Amino acid sequence: MPTQAQISAEIAAAPSGRSEPALGFAPYRSSLLRFPTKDLRQADPEGAELLAPVFGQHDVDPLEADLTIQAGGEPLGERILLTGRVLDGDGRPVRHQLVEIWQANASGRYIHQRDQHPAPIDPNFTGVGRCLTDADGNYSFTTIKPGPYPWQNHRNAWRPAHVHFSLFGTDFTQRLVTQMYFPGDQLFALDPIYQSITDPAARERLVATYEHDLSQHEWLLGYRWDIVLTGSHATPLEGEDHA
Repeated sequence: MPTQAQISAEIAAAPSGRSEPALGFAPYRSSLLRFPTKDLRQADPEGAELLAPVFGQHDVDPLEADLTIQAGGEPLGERILLTGRVLDGDGRPVRHQLVEIWQANASGRYIHQRDQHPAPIDPNFTGVGRCLTDADGNYSFTTIKPGPYPWQNHRNAWRPAHVHFSLFGTDFTQRLVTQMYFPGDQLFALDPIYQSITDPAARERLVATYEHDLSQHEWLLGYRWDIVLTGSHATPLEGEDHA
C-alpha cells in the first residue's frame, strides 16, 4: 500500500489546469478501475425517460430538507445550515430543481453496510435529504457537519469532511453529481479526490463559505455554496472528462 508521501508526490507531478476531475487520476487508485475503456453505446433517450423518476412540487416534502428531524431524537454533532443558489452559466436561477444530498455523520460514518469504519453510528441521523429550489433557484438544508473518515486508497488516507450533492434536470439522464467541502480543511492538500481537479480556482468552487449572517443564535452555523451548471465558472462535477 502506498504511503501518503508517495501519493502527495504523484499529486504534485500531475498536469495542472484541469477544471474537472480526470476519469482516471493515478493518485486516486480506484478511479483507474472505474471509468469506461470502450466507446459509449447509443441509447434511445425517449426510452430511457420512460424508466426515469418524475418529480413534482407535491412529491418532495419540505421536511425532507431538515436532516436533523428524520428519526426519534436529536442527532449528535455540530448543527449547520447549507444554502445557496443553483444557476446556469448566465447567472439565471434554475427553478424547481431537485437537489439531493447524502453525507457521513459527525463521526465520519455512513449508514451503509459497506462502511465498516469503527466509528459510531448515530441512530438519529440517516444522512440523506432532498429539496426543490424555489423561484430564485435557492436551496436550503439543515443538517449536521460531517466528520472526516479513513478510506483505503493509501496508508493513513483520510477524506476531508464533505457533502455529496445530486441535481436532476427534467429527466434521469440529466443527473449531475458533485461534492461540497468546508473551508480551511487541513486534509485538502492530502486528498487525491479533491486534488484530481488540478486547477486551483476550480477546486475552490467546491468549497463553501462560512457566512455569519446565516448562523442562528445558539442553534447553528451557516454556510453558503452556489452551484453553477455551465460556463467558465461551472461547479466541477463527477464523471466528466474535459481534457
